[in-house]
Amino acid sequence: MAVEHVESGNHEQEENGHAKGSGGKYLALLALGALGVVYGDIGTSPLYAFRESFHEGYGLEVSPDNIKGILSLIFWALTIVISIKYIVFVMRADNRGEGGILALTALIFPPGGPQRYNRRYLLILLGLFGTALLYGDGMITPAISVLSAVEGLEVATPFFQPYIIPITIVILIGLFLFQSQGTERVGKIFGPLTLVWFLVLALLGLRWIVREPSILVAVNPLLGIEFFIRNGTAGFLVMGSVFLVVTGGEALYADMGHFGSAPIRLAWFTVALPALLLNYFGQGALLLVNPEAVENPFYRMTPEWALYPVVVIATLAAVIASQALITGAFSLTMQAVQLGYLPRVAIRHTSAHERGQVYIPAINWVLMMACLALVLAFGSSTNLAAAYGVAVTTTMVITTLLLFVVQRERWGWPLGVALGMTSFFLVVDLAFWGANLSKIPAGGWFPLAIGAVVFILMTTWKRGREILAERLRAGTIPFTEFIEQVYAEEPVRVQGTAVFMSGNPGATPPALLHNWRHNHVLHSRVILLSVHTEEQPRVPRAEKVAVTDLGDGFYQVMLSFGFMENPNVPRGLRMARHKGLELQMSEVSYFLGRERLFATNRPGMAIWREKLFAMMSRNSISATDFFSLPPNHVVEMGALVEL
Repeated sequence: MAVEHVESGNHEQEENGHAKGSGGKYLALLALGALGVVYGDIGTSPLYAFRESFHEGYGLEVSPDNIKGILSLIFWALTIVISIKYIVFVMRADNRGEGGILALTALIFPPGGPQRYNRRYLLILLGLFGTALLYGDGMITPAISVLSAVEGLEVATPFFQPYIIPITIVILIGLFLFQSQGTERVGKIFGPLTLVWFLVLALLGLRWIVREPSILVAVNPLLGIEFFIRNGTAGFLVMGSVFLVVTGGEALYADMGHFGSAPIRLAWFTVALPALLLNYFGQGALLLVNPEAVENPFYRMTPEWALYPVVVIATLAAVIASQALITGAFSLTMQAVQLGYLPRVAIRHTSAHERGQVYIPAINWVLMMACLALVLAFGSSTNLAAAYGVAVTTTMVITTLLLFVVQRERWGWPLGVALGMTSFFLVVDLAFWGANLSKIPAGGWFPLAIGAVVFILMTTWKRGREILAERLRAGTIPFTEFIEQVYAEEPVRVQGTAVFMSGNPGATPPALLHNWRHNHVLHSRVILLSVHTEEQPRVPRAEKVAVTDLGDGFYQVMLSFGFMENPNVPRGLRMARHKGLELQMSEVSYFLGRERLFATNRPGMAIWREKLFAMMSRNSISATDFFSLPPNHVVEMGALVEL
C-alpha cells in the first residue's frame, strides 16, 4: 500500500464532485435523499430516548424540574455534538469528499516514511478500533429502532403484545433484502417517507408545546447544570440515555461520501433539527401535564384517532433509521479493503452518478443475522437501550482526538485554538462515555466484543499481508538480475502480451519467475504490473497510470486507485495507450501468484493469528474477481509460503 501525504479535500471541489453542473434543484433532491439515508437513526431517537431518560433504574421523579433539566441536556447535546462538532467541524475533515473515521484516520498518515508512521502508530490503531466499534453499533441500531416503533402497537391494544418480536423480525429481514437495490434507489424511496416522518414529529410536538409553552425555558443551559447538582450520580448516569439522541453522528459522517456535505447540512438545519427539537419539547410538555405518560411519552402524545397511522409511519421511519448505519458499514468496509485492513470482498457499485454508493453482500447478511439474534436475545427496546451507546461514544472520543491532529497539520490551526476546541468537545464526549460505561454489564459488552473481534481481524490482516510480502520478497530476485539470467539462455519469445502482477515494483514477480523456470519461454511483450491503493478516496484519471519502457518488450506499469475505487485492472491498462503502450486486450494473458499459507514459529505473529490470517486469505474473493480480470485470460501459479 502506498502511503503518501494527501491534502484534505477542498470543499468546493467535493461539492462539485457530487453536484457538478447542477443547481439548487439537484441539491434539494440530494438533501431529500440524505434525509432518508443519513438522518433515519437520529430521526427515530424520539421513540425511546426521552422515555429511557426516566428509566426506573435511575430513580428520578417525573417532576417539572427534572423534565426541564433533561430537555436542556437534550437540546444542548444536539446543538454541541451534532450541529457544531459534526456538521460544522468534523465534516470539514473530509478525505477528498469521503467521510468516516477510517477516512479521517487516513488523513493523519504522516509524510516522512516509516519512522514518522511508527510515532503515529497508536493514533492509527485508535482510528482502526473506532472503525471496528461502528460495526457493533450497526448491529444494534436496526434492532432497537424497529423494535421501539413496533412496540407502539402495545400502546394501541394489548392484542399485539405476543406478535411484537415476530413482526420486528419480518420487517428487519425485508430491510436487509432491500439493500441490494442500492443507496440511490433506497434514498429516493426513503427520503420522502422520512420527510413525512419529520413533519409528523414536528406536528405532534407543536401540539403539546402550544398547550404548555413554559417548556421552552429548557433551552436555558443552567437548567441542565441544576439537574446535575440536584440529582448527583443519578443525574450523571442519565447522560447515558440522553446520549441516545445523538447516536447517529458517526453514521452521518461515514455517509458523507454518498451525498456530499452540502445536502447533509441543508437537510439537518432546515428539516431534521427543527423537527427533533419540537418533538422532544412536546414530549416534555406532555409530561408536565401528565407525568404518568412517561411509560411511552412519544405514543402518549399522539391523539387516539392518529395512533395506528403514527405506528405505521414510525415503523417505516425505524426501518429507514437502520439505513444510516448499514450504508455506513458498507462504506467503511470498502475503505478498509482498499487500505489493506480487511480481505477482499465482493463490492457492487449501485449508482452511475454517485461513486461512493456501494452494496456489500457479505456485510449485509452478517448484519442481518446479528440484528435478528439481538432482537431475540434482548426482547425489548428498553433492554437494547441498555446495550446501546458504549461503542459509539468510544468512537466519538477517538474522532475528537484524530480531529485535533487534522486541525493542527491539515488546517494549520494555532495550538491554543486547536487545544481549546478539542478540550471542549472532549469534556462533552467523555461525560457521555463515562455515563455509558455503566451499561456494560447490562449488554454494553456486546458492541465492545464485536468491535474487539473486528479490530483483531483488521490488525491481523494488515500485519499478515506485511509478513507475506516479506516472505515473497525473500524468494524473489531483482528484475535486472532476472533479465541477465534469461538472456544468458537465449529465451524463446512467443506471440502475445503477458501481464505479471506484483506488489514489489523493483523485484521479479514470483509468477514470472515460476513461469520461466517451468516453461522457459517469454511472451513478445511482458508487463510487470503493480497496483497501488493511495491514501485518498480517488485518484485523478491523468495520474492513474505510469508506464516505463524497460526495453526488449518489457514494461513496468503502475496503476493507482483511491480507497473508494474498485481497482479495475483491464480498464487501467486501456488507459496506458495515452502513455504510449497500445494493447490488444483480447491478446493479453494475466499471470497471478496464488499462495498457500502455513503457520510456523518463524518471527512475525503468534501462531493463532497466523492461522487466522491463513483462514481469512482462503476465504477472500480471488484476485481475478477483485481486479475485474477476464477469467479465461488468467493463469495462476501456485506457491507454498511459510508465515
